[in-house]
Amino acid sequence: MARKRALWALAAPVVIVLAWQVLASAGILEPLFFPAPSALLSHAWEMLGSGELLGPVQATLARLFLSFVIGSLAGLVCGLLMGALAPLRYAIEPLVSALYATPKLTLLPMLMLFFGIGNTSRVIVVATSCFILVAIHALDAVRPIDRTYVEMASNYGADKMAILRKVYLPAALPQIFTGLRLALGTGLVMTISVELVVPSDGLGSMILLAWQTFATEKLYLGVFISAALGMLFHAALRRIEGYCIPWRPPHEPE
Repeated sequence: MARKRALWALAAPVVIVLAWQVLASAGILEPLFFPAPSALLSHAWEMLGSGELLGPVQATLARLFLSFVIGSLAGLVCGLLMGALAPLRYAIEPLVSALYATPKLTLLPMLMLFFGIGNTSRVIVVATSCFILVAIHALDAVRPIDRTYVEMASNYGADKMAILRKVYLPAALPQIFTGLRLALGTGLVMTISVELVVPSDGLGSMILLAWQTFATEKLYLGVFISAALGMLFHAALRRIEGYCIPWRPPHEPE
């Protein structure tokens, strides 16, 4: 079944790439705007050999993972606490809702006033995006938990932290992982967007420079690598979710 799913997943990209290569080789597509996949592979190999490709990828991944870890951990703790403690939810939920509705890139100029144009302001913007998504999903996951289980644990002597770890967290894990997948994907988008707005290093800056210099192959490579990273992160979190939540049945059509 896994092999069948993989074949179906590869079918559309393979057909598109083959058609693209045929049209480009026949001269139907203008190579300046639509370079052939073979030309892109050749250019990618050259960039790998010179280190021109690995540098931006490493810079983006370092920025993304730092932001994701900080934002997701803070969002998980905040969401679980808001779900378990009503007064805290009343105090914090309006702020989280306001941040959710705020375009995150609009925070960047303000943060740059406080922290300068270095990496700190970029990380805070991306971490905020991850924090909001994880906090909202963790809160929504905790809300429908049957209070009977909480009262039973309390009657057996469990304190609030034990109830949080043993009752709330296991029941909320499926939706928390949904929030983590969305947060990681959104974090990648925000990381590249921040690099486009404030160029320094990373894939976003590489894409912007390629557009400015009309380096079409490099521009395509930056976009394709971003898409490939998004697919890889989604699949990796799916696999981790399967290990962490073995009791959850797969919801996939045959």
